[in-house]
Amino acid sequence: MNTLHLYNTLSNKIEPFEPITPKHVGIYVCGPTVYGPPHLGHVRGPIVFDVLRKYLILQGNKVRYVRNITDVGHLVGDADEGEDKLAKQAKVEQLEPMEVAQAYTDSYNWVMDKINVLKPSIEPRATGHIIEQIEMIQTIIDKGLAYEVNGSVYFDVMAYSEQQHYGQLSGRVLEDLQAGAGNQSRSLEGQDEKRSANDFALWKRASAEHIMQWSSPWGKGFPGWHIECSAMSARYLGDHFDIHGGGMDLLFPHHECEIAQSTAAHNHAPAKYWVHHNMITINGQKMAKSLGNGIMVEQLFKGDHPLLAQAFGPMTLRFFVLQAHYRGTLDFSNDALLAAQKGWQRMQTAFKLLNNLPTVHEGATIEADDLLAAVVSSLNDDLNTPQVIASLFELARRINLVNDGKATMTEATKATMKSLVVDYCQGVLGLVSEDAGAGDGLADAMDIIMALRGQAKADKNWGLSDQIRDALKAKGFEIKDGKDGTTWNKL
Repeated sequence: MNTLHLYNTLSNKIEPFEPITPKHVGIYVCGPTVYGPPHLGHVRGPIVFDVLRKYLILQGNKVRYVRNITDVGHLVGDADEGEDKLAKQAKVEQLEPMEVAQAYTDSYNWVMDKINVLKPSIEPRATGHIIEQIEMIQTIIDKGLAYEVNGSVYFDVMAYSEQQHYGQLSGRVLEDLQAGAGNQSRSLEGQDEKRSANDFALWKRASAEHIMQWSSPWGKGFPGWHIECSAMSARYLGDHFDIHGGGMDLLFPHHECEIAQSTAAHNHAPAKYWVHHNMITINGQKMAKSLGNGIMVEQLFKGDHPLLAQAFGPMTLRFFVLQAHYRGTLDFSNDALLAAQKGWQRMQTAFKLLNNLPTVHEGATIEADDLLAAVVSSLNDDLNTPQVIASLFELARRINLVNDGKATMTEATKATMKSLVVDYCQGVLGLVSEDAGAGDGLADAMDIIMALRGQAKADKNWGLSDQIRDALKAKGFEIKDGKDGTTWNKL
């Protein structure tokens, strides 16, 4: 494919990506609800949309990437009744809710830095945009598509459905939703305020003991979970922007409700393309804190979990995620991570050889233009990262052939190979050596050690040379001697 194509959940098909304004792309991605440390289920979305963002930038686009922080309004069970997740955690930890929000926002962003995800252009918090949410709710009320009851405001799904299609994103049929809701409506405590069980909260009246509450035209309360994203995306990207991203678990009701709210307020849907990634599962079940099966990312980095046989680095985690297409499920296991670690190490080891490879002027037996074309085509094909990685493995194979003296290449081919490594592996996929940029001087220290070992070999002090190699191996470093010098790789 010559142009980027993305699967648009709204149309249920792969479409060519055409930004509303040429060379300017607006992306909104639903961020975390910050009431606990990030687990593995939190990393797939950021990595997927980071690849999309970096590829759009490589193509010459200016990208405004907005990823929110939910710090109010997300209730336990994702319902309209119950306790706020942050407020509940604040009671457990005996802290102010904003202390909890700050601590886990910092924890989340620490993980994002570790896995080489670019910081968002804007990272708005729901609590910082209460005014915008109140204004949007009032607009929806004024249009007759929401109603106030006892200090709470609900979106009127039936009234909206007389004008628009509620369920267009998720494929749900309102009549079926009504039938399902009717069967359980009597058992839903607190739902009697609603005209229909399918109506959802835009604003909730706060009880006296509710910690997080604000003044509004309808009394003291707090915003519903869905309204925050509609208000913040409109605030920073306008009421019609290019891409709205998130996990498939948010498709209904969260994103369906976003479309309804935004359409009610602005007379059109908020985003042109809706892009959803699938979940990381464990034993076939969605990984989530609420299900009690989440492996914290920090546990992965430390190897501190019963399901982990060892610690795994951030790039192994990123490589693991990118080995599966973003719309397919990705099942976690220690064996899968081990395979990802070995694959990534094999690729890195080959790429480190590239700078020192010899070239010929003519009669070369190795090319790389076909690999570059394959990588670009795979990315254009709905971000097919598994195919990109397959092409990069083939690149590694060809590098090893040249390094072993079994093939030759020209300087132009070498330049193409460098572009594949720098622009696509390191740039778009974000797979970088964990030694690079670590800030601890490891690469410089290893250069010194390699020089000392090289001197020992020049002096024919084979015992010292082997001693250095074996000591490094014991500490997790692989040393390879080749005809063009010695290379090292951290295992």
